[in-house]
Amino acid sequence: MLLMLISFLVLWSALNLAISIHYWNNSTNSLFPKTPPIPLKSLTETELRIKEIMEKLDQQIPPRPFDHVNTTTSAAHSTATILNPRDTYCRGDQLDILLEMRDHLGHRKQYGGDFLRARMSSPALMAGASGKVTDFNNGTYLISFTLFWEGQVFLSLLLIHPSEGVSALWRARNQGYDKIIFKGKFVNGTSHVFSECGLTLNSSAELCEYLDNRDQEAFYCVKPQHMPCEALTHMTTQNRKVSYLTERENGLFHRSKVGVEIMKDGKHIDVAKCNKSEKIEEKCQVGMKPPVPGGYTLQGRWITTFCNQIQFDTIKMNDCLKGKLIYLLGDSTLRQWIYHLPKVVKTLQFFDLHETGIFKKHLLLDAERHTLIQWKKHSLPFLTFQLYSLIDHNYIPREIDLLSGDKNTAIVITFGQHFRPFPIDIFIRRAIGVRKAIERLFLRSPTTKVIIKTENIREMHIETERFGDFHGYIQYLIMKDIFKDLNMGIIDAWDMTIAYGTNNIHPPDHVIGNQINMFLNYIC
Repeated sequence: MLLMLISFLVLWSALNLAISIHYWNNSTNSLFPKTPPIPLKSLTETELRIKEIMEKLDQQIPPRPFDHVNTTTSAAHSTATILNPRDTYCRGDQLDILLEMRDHLGHRKQYGGDFLRARMSSPALMAGASGKVTDFNNGTYLISFTLFWEGQVFLSLLLIHPSEGVSALWRARNQGYDKIIFKGKFVNGTSHVFSECGLTLNSSAELCEYLDNRDQEAFYCVKPQHMPCEALTHMTTQNRKVSYLTERENGLFHRSKVGVEIMKDGKHIDVAKCNKSEKIEEKCQVGMKPPVPGGYTLQGRWITTFCNQIQFDTIKMNDCLKGKLIYLLGDSTLRQWIYHLPKVVKTLQFFDLHETGIFKKHLLLDAERHTLIQWKKHSLPFLTFQLYSLIDHNYIPREIDLLSGDKNTAIVITFGQHFRPFPIDIFIRRAIGVRKAIERLFLRSPTTKVIIKTENIREMHIETERFGDFHGYIQYLIMKDIFKDLNMGIIDAWDMTIAYGTNNIHPPDHVIGNQINMFLNYIC
């Protein structure tokens, strides 16, 4: 029996290795993209989970009537009233604002769904924090601020999009896959050719299917003549001039109508110390679930509200990173980390892997301290006009499967920005796949540290239908739901970048530094 068990384990290990290395299934048997077969129960569960999340989202974002711009939510006509106002507030108090939304004719709105952003700030103190928005679904909202610091505090409520615009964006997002053009480069010896690719392709041409049957991930390219499907080596993308919004709906997203201030008089309050003192004893560690807001900025430094946070200087960072293997899996907002770290920890040096382009695999080494930090881009969809390599190219779940893990291994994951132009089920499927991979990792190595960095806010007025923050916010909520009960750390970059007021897809260095500081608190 012992010999039989050993034989079975050897066979199972070999099978797993084969799956890890050869999970792409290239075929050209069908003319149209097909949903991959679902032979396993776990995949059926994935489909059911996607359906469940989709139904919940459709209920939260119901279709809204839109006959004329005058009947949409107006920031100018809406009113914000501070509840139980005082001359002076105490640090640590909660301040509540009742927001009543009206349309451009001054009529009370009868339903919710407006996309709002609440922030308080003290520019002189380099201080900021997000506010919590509660939608009563009847045209009124409760905005709650926790007064984290003392001084003169300014309050801001932005109407990013009216509920009618939110409804239009939701419908447009899930209506089509063709807002982005993918071009794949196929190479055969000294010759190469570009071919149309995509998450789906409506083409009568012969197709190459790149399928991950286990996680039901699919990508397709039109098969070039005289080239095998395996000859696909690079990819590039560009925006397609297509919109699923009507001309009237597009009018809701003109620059002057996005991110309009509701509290236009620059309302501020005064906050005093009031001899209150709060001390958090518990150290930051994985498994903690940050509230909203989970922190605030003061003198430019991010201060958590749910755990005792250490500030890492260069010496402490060196000690923390000693002997660590750190894998950064995600997009360019996480690549910023690997650019920032050598500026602070001078002993970290880039190792030349003989790859090209900014989306190549990046590797930092400190041989003396046995530290390795690696960044790899997440897999398709990955959007950039620059040509990037598909060699050594895996979906995040497959990358996690390749790591054995231990107490000195840490993995940071972020994805979302590149998923915004596509129907939401693509993002949900990837998030579920990542969760399952983390569960497998914890089975073989429960001491491995895993940290999710949520996506951050970005520019308000650029390509709203494709890349607007409404899409990012929905993905932010989905991530929090899917990963909520795992023993992992959360870096809430959404909350953090609202607090800093950085409306930039690539936040500045001081924000990146504070994200890294939060990460180090989780692993050391």
